[in-house]
Amino acid sequence: MKFGKVEDPSKIDFTLPKDHPQTKEILSRNTKGLENISVGAAKWTKSEMKGFYPKGTKDELTYYSTQFNSIELNGTFYGMPAPEQILTWKNKTPANFKFFPKITSTISHYRRLIDVTDHVTQFATSILNFEEKLGMAFLQLHDNYQPKDYSRLEKFIKEWPEEVPLAIELRNAEWYNNEEIYHTVCELFKEHRMTNIIVDTPGRRDMLHMRLTTPTAFIRFVAAGTETDFIRLDDWMERLTAWKQEGLQNVYFFVHQGFEKDSPLLAAYFIKKINELWKTDLHIPKMATENIGSLF
Repeated sequence: MKFGKVEDPSKIDFTLPKDHPQTKEILSRNTKGLENISVGAAKWTKSEMKGFYPKGTKDELTYYSTQFNSIELNGTFYGMPAPEQILTWKNKTPANFKFFPKITSTISHYRRLIDVTDHVTQFATSILNFEEKLGMAFLQLHDNYQPKDYSRLEKFIKEWPEEVPLAIELRNAEWYNNEEIYHTVCELFKEHRMTNIIVDTPGRRDMLHMRLTTPTAFIRFVAAGTETDFIRLDDWMERLTAWKQEGLQNVYFFVHQGFEKDSPLLAAYFIKKINELWKTDLHIPKMATENIGSLF
């Protein structure tokens, strides 16, 4: 992921900020405890995840889904997914696998949420074919989508089909620079049960807002490509453990790299930490585990 990339990560303060005051209140509403943990990468393509797939792997998704329990499905951003394609992907994966499809750019970037009702219906109808394997769709707004266009976003959210869970990523800095504006949009998310995506990327620390609007933590972790990535993952494990104690219901954590080669390695490290601290038995990706050795 190029977004938020910096030339010298050593100059970045990677300390996680304190929770927003509203986060604890949101978590306290959940009485069911932790129900879902999904950790994965952003892509499954062999060409970018070199060293992850064994030689002779014929179907990348089939193998990927034996190692991870989820995928942040960025491929749907580049074109409206056909129902037949959704069913093909679904049928290649085991029963516990989850897909997190990104809303197509036609809706978010080209039409910028204007007159998108038919497109939203088509997208939602298509991804509902994932059935029990649908984790959560997510909307990533363009970097230049500003608060002046709040009314469009409000209309989009109010008309979004309730049967499809949705997370939203706000990228423009103006959302975060104005406390009143940000409070308004978060209240809108909360009212309509939309999850506020947290992005941990070196060059945009404002997107590390720590304000949950549902008891779901949807985190997009962008690696810096240095040893500090493992320290950052340790810090996230500490924070998520605190949220778990306060009522966290779902953890959706996806690891990104500018080049995805090391994403399985970092995700495997994080999964092992979860298993150790939370006494879970999530599968640790085999290929990645063989590469990180003493880092555990």
